[in-house]
Amino acid sequence: MLLTTLSGTCDAVAATLGDLEDWSLAGTRDGQYRSDLAADAVAVERLLSAGFGVLSEESGLHEADRPLVAVLDPVDGSTNASRRLPWYATSICVLDDSGPLAALVVNQATGTRFEAVRGAGARRDGNRIATSGATRLGRSIVGLSGYPRRYLGWRQFRALGAVSLDLCAVADGALDGFVDCVDTPHGGPWDYLGGLLVCAESGAVAADALGRDLVVRDPAQWRSPVAGATPQLLAELLAARASASRLPSR
Repeated sequence: MLLTTLSGTCDAVAATLGDLEDWSLAGTRDGQYRSDLAADAVAVERLLSAGFGVLSEESGLHEADRPLVAVLDPVDGSTNASRRLPWYATSICVLDDSGPLAALVVNQATGTRFEAVRGAGARRDGNRIATSGATRLGRSIVGLSGYPRRYLGWRQFRALGAVSLDLCAVADGALDGFVDCVDTPHGGPWDYLGGLLVCAESGAVAADALGRDLVVRDPAQWRSPVAGATPQLLAELLAARASASRLPSR
């Protein structure tokens, strides 16, 4: 039932984006696009009508006292969307008193869907996914958020521009790891909570770079998520990031 509601919300966003003619910056706040505002309006309305509270990147908290709160990024990767780069998503993660309960991340350019329910596994387009743990240590392909000002030690990087999809790529094995490289945390919970549950239910592991709890409801509490296909790779990424942060800027 939860996933059905989330799926309907993502479908409504897809229809709204399909009708959108102006994908430019909205002129409201830095980095906010017209696509963000259009998608947010339809998604928040549907989620509130379904009985959820909502924490949205674009419009903040709505009905925060409801027992289930949907943490929403209407268009994660909206700069990609504005350029028609096919890596942008709607990400929704439902929280209860115990944390992430259900999540759906939909690549709105391709229709690919990643879903997860706590204790019930993760799926891509209906097919169960699980990390194999067979990462290519020393040759791992790592996804990045933010510009890597300091070399972290991995041979190949991909800065793809949508954290929710980047984390799902770790869960699905397309990426071996993910690192938020920016010194000052810049990721709100809407960016990563959906992908975080997909990772957890697929067997991937994640942590905040500074050791804080990643599951937050406060829109002002931003985090720096790091994920790996294995605990060993996660530990190496965390150590490399910590070491790099102590180096002088080049």
